[in-house]
Amino acid sequence: MRHILVMNPKGGCGKSTLATNIAAYYADLDYAVALADFDPQRSSLDWLDRRPDNHAKIVGVASFKDGMKHVPRSADMVVIDAPARSHGKELTDLVRHAETIIVPVLPSTIDIQATDRFVKELQAVSKVARKQAKIGVIANRVREATLIFDELDEYLTKLRVPYVASLREAQNYVRAYTRGLGICELPEYLAWPDWEQWEPLISWIDSKRSQP
Repeated sequence: MRHILVMNPKGGCGKSTLATNIAAYYADLDYAVALADFDPQRSSLDWLDRRPDNHAKIVGVASFKDGMKHVPRSADMVVIDAPARSHGKELTDLVRHAETIIVPVLPSTIDIQATDRFVKELQAVSKVARKQAKIGVIANRVREATLIFDELDEYLTKLRVPYVASLREAQNYVRAYTRGLGICELPEYLAWPDWEQWEPLISWIDSKRSQP
């Protein structure tokens, strides 16, 4: 069973969007996927409630109530949507469940500074320090050819963890979320630019670089 944890201490950075899209991608490939939502706002579970019956099934787990105990043992892939403001023991407990950790970062000076502190805190967690969990960062909701994206791109390039992908700000993510779909399930004529941006992320997840 593979566990992918999507986390960042700041709210509004796109954790649930990433988690739901990763879940949809692997479910569409016939993996048995569980989506564990640790956030009391339950954005991932709300997305799952909208998911059409004729699309690949994903099992939702309200982990903010029960932790991981209701995740089905038959799951091939567990995608974990972490709550904001996870630090200290809560952070350590979340990392304990994961082999792969994805940190989305928005193009803003505040987010860059917060991420710098958070990544250092993550690297100090014993499981990460022992390389039993791997971290990757993503530039999320970016507008290219802007000064703040250039600043974020330079920062993530110099960060001593893999800079996995850059995902644009696009209405396709809103369209997909409101229909309970992943961006991979939107029509090609509409979503092909986003599919291309997801290729490096999926390649990293599927590679040994993202696993202990």
